[in-house]
Amino acid sequence: MADVQAMGLDGGEVVLDAGAVGKLASALQGALLTAQDDGYTEARTVWNAMIDKQPALIAMCESAADVQLAVKFAAGNGLLTSVSGGAHNVAGNAVCEGGLMINLSRMKRADVDPATRIANVGPGCKLGDLDQATQQHGLVAPGGIISDTGVAGLTLGGGFGWVSRKYGLTIDNLRSVEIVTADGELRLASAEENPDLFWGLRGGGGNFGVVTNFEFNLQPLGPEVFAGLIVHPIADAKALSQFHREVTAKAPRELTVWTVTRKAPPLPFLDESVHGTLVQVMAFAYAGDPAEGERLAQPLMEFGKPHGIHAGKMPFAGWQQAFDGLQTPGMRNYWKSHYFDELSDGVIDTITKYIATAPSPHCEIFIANLGGAITDVGPLETAYFHRSYPYLMNIHTRWEDAEGDEAAIAWCRGLFEAAAPFASGTVYVNFVSNEGKQRVKDAYPTETWDRLVALKAKYDPNNLFRMNQNIPPAG
Repeated sequence: MADVQAMGLDGGEVVLDAGAVGKLASALQGALLTAQDDGYTEARTVWNAMIDKQPALIAMCESAADVQLAVKFAAGNGLLTSVSGGAHNVAGNAVCEGGLMINLSRMKRADVDPATRIANVGPGCKLGDLDQATQQHGLVAPGGIISDTGVAGLTLGGGFGWVSRKYGLTIDNLRSVEIVTADGELRLASAEENPDLFWGLRGGGGNFGVVTNFEFNLQPLGPEVFAGLIVHPIADAKALSQFHREVTAKAPRELTVWTVTRKAPPLPFLDESVHGTLVQVMAFAYAGDPAEGERLAQPLMEFGKPHGIHAGKMPFAGWQQAFDGLQTPGMRNYWKSHYFDELSDGVIDTITKYIATAPSPHCEIFIANLGGAITDVGPLETAYFHRSYPYLMNIHTRWEDAEGDEAAIAWCRGLFEAAAPFASGTVYVNFVSNEGKQRVKDAYPTETWDRLVALKAKYDPNNLFRMNQNIPPAG
């Protein structure tokens, strides 16, 4: 093996001795890949096709010990380092150019103890893996809405989905983590051990190390729930959004109702004449007795004159995959997001106006319904702060070819700016694209940011873990 040219933390070139690289490769339980090795291209590929980077080395880790070896090698050689769990984040920070990629996709264990309602979950697990393991026992770890989402990134940023109004954020159900910090040490972080680190890991992203195990409390759910999609013509979007506002203001915690505004995909319950037309979709799920969910959903299904309705009792694990077809890998993606104190008519009108000029049929604007149990935790108890906002808008700008980059990003930014006067000025860190340092700071109030910066200085003073929505160390 020849010496390897790599990228350093400061952007300069680092020459890695062939013997040292070979020693790392031999020590790993997993594999160390270079561009010449089988599996390299698959290992470096992330969900967002806008991101196409080539690491000098990819450590395919299979254990915490592997992660420790990789982190020590990276720190010892001053290498630009990225960490890949599910590789689903829109910013694409799972892969770095010319550095070391720590790939955790082989660490997919999801062990469930139904008696204690506790799960131990590896960082390579995706939401679908976790749902499959928990739902066979009628249990759930509150998570996102796309089964391909990585559990690690979802959790470290906060994590919300269909059952968060009932059971809180993903981090609110986190008992502990095992994490390899920048010094290569394996630490436990929980409310009792390293509580400062545990606080920061619940919303501070991947800034403090590489998590090798998540321990979750599980909650009872399903395995069947009452859920569904109701597709309305775009002409009714304002009335539907105002109805959505009324429903969510008084809905019980078990009921979550979102809207999605986009061109209709070829859903089998829609007439072909609707396919490709602008629509607004009301999506709902009830985290409780399906019979009660059906009763509460009746007003939703009776409102207006929808193009079509697909609703009923269904496996929760299947419902979690309902939107997977709209978020498949291999497309180009750019997101921007706002929290709202209220779903004002100004927001509603802005969404309806902008969707008419979307640059691609794959673009969508969704309004998430939050609140409920999310608000039971104090805003300073975790690094995730924005618990009081009942609504979140995410602009999913999605298109096929690089030629469309400029128009797609401009449209997304235009909608974001137009909605800004009605918004909080803050953002959910998991929905931040590559938008610069200030937008990362927008995810945290000053008190929380200052505490995160100090925590970063304690656990990663050289900012080894910078391929993320980065919180630089103090000084």
